[in-house]
Amino acid sequence: MKIAIACEGKNITEHFGHCSNFLIFDVEDQEIKNEISLPNPGHKPGFLPNFLADKGVNVIISGGMGGGAVSIFNERNVEVILGASGDAKNAVKDYIDGKLKSTGSVCHQHHHDECNK
Repeated sequence: MKIAIACEGKNITEHFGHCSNFLIFDVEDQEIKNEISLPNPGHKPGFLPNFLADKGVNVIISGGMGGGAVSIFNERNVEVILGASGDAKNAVKDYIDGKLKSTGSVCHQHHHDECNK
């Protein structure tokens, strides 16, 4: 399983599309086997969800995300976990342990100053 996290460095960002990088964790047998960082290639409507799904991502974790991106991830069978914060690796461990649940933090304004949390 591949888990991607929208980050600023190693911390989960507030909004998916405006992150500086994505940390992608390979998880096998409930353990993290590998971690890579990919720079955000750019925020264009519809691009990032397909970019990550094409990389084989099964789960995306972020603080918040626009409804369009959520829809594309859903269409691509990528699980969306929103409302997360803090250290990315700890979030992956919590997800593996079944402790990380989505709060449904979907942003409704394009400037994303306020997301429902």
